[in-house]
Order: sequence, then C-alpha cells, then structure tokens
Amino acid sequence: MIGDNRPLGRRAVLSGIVAGTALVLSACSENDDLAAQAGSDQGYVSGSGVVSQVPFKDRGEPLDLSFTTIDGTQMSLADIRPKPAVINLWYAACPPCRVEAPDLKAVSEEFADRAQFIGVNVRDQEPEASAFIANYQIPYPNMIDSNGDMVALLSGVLPPQATPSTVILDAQGRAAARVVGAVDESTLRGLIEDVLAE
Repeated sequence: MIGDNRPLGRRAVLSGIVAGTALVLSACSENDDLAAQAGSDQGYVSGSGVVSQVPFKDRGEPLDLSFTTIDGTQMSLADIRPKPAVINLWYAACPPCRVEAPDLKAVSEEFADRAQFIGVNVRDQEPEASAFIANYQIPYPNMIDSNGDMVALLSGVLPPQATPSTVILDAQGRAAARVVGAVDESTLRGLIEDVLAE
C-alpha cells in the first residue's frame, strides 16, 4: 500500500533519498524489526526519516478518532476535514523529536490556514509534555496518547512504536504519506504541497 509511482514534490524526492540513506545508517527503534536492522533498541528512530507516499487510489478508509488535547480542547479527525491533517508522534526525551521540533513549528505556521497539525505524545505525563511544548513554542494542539488510541489507529500506516513519526492525512482523512523518523522542513513542506495539489 505504501509507495507511489506518481511524481513527488522535488524537495520531497531529494530529501527522501538522503533521508532513506541516513535512516539505514543510523536508525533506532523499539520495533523489533527496525531495531534488528539498526542493531539498537534505544526507543526512537534517529536521523532523517524514510518517506513513503500512498497512491490516491490505494488509500484506505478515512481515519477517525475523537480526543482531548493537553489544554482540554475536544477534537476529532473527522472535524478537521477537508483540511489535510499532519499527525506527529513524539515524546520529550527522544533526541530526534527535539531535532525535528523547530521544523515542525515552522511548517505548521506556514500552512496554518491550509493544514491542521496535531502532536501526539506517546510516552510522557502532562508536565513533561507541556514543558517540551513551551520550550519549542509549538503552536498546534497536542494530545497525550496514554491509552494508545492514536497509535492503534495509525498501526496500519506506521511500524509499532516508531517515534518520531509523521503521518499526513488527505482531504478525505485517508493516510496519504508518512515519515518514519525525524522529518525535515523541506520534506514536510513538499509532502503537504503534494496533498494540497490533489
């Protein structure tokens, strides 16, 4: 299901090639398969991320989940449509999560009117998560996935416990692209532009 023969945003292609090489050389993950490939089990995917896109015709059903953000706001993925959604999985002690935070902030501000970013903390309690959000001045809503609901929802798209990871949902709420590992600004911008251009 993941993979695409259609043209990718130029920046996304170049970043994806570099990113794929970097991940092969330096990846770490809690996922047994990824960890075995990388020879590490540090609990995160380091380096630049591996980029995958899903052809429009091969995307599955829309993803739906209602959740409460850290500040108490009720949200649902269905309510975001027809805006694309950018879902980023992270936790505070994850080094590549800290590396990608400024890029996520910059791109979220650039696309504020055209795409909805959502941060999903997969490990921390509220104080640690809120400190990270304040430190990096993250402008978009974040949730703490204490029950694993969002991770379970994305289990058909992402390897288990691959953090950081980013998933982009299209205007219909279907998984259109993913980055397993840290995402950089140009790659993320290209992926969002591709979805917006559909």
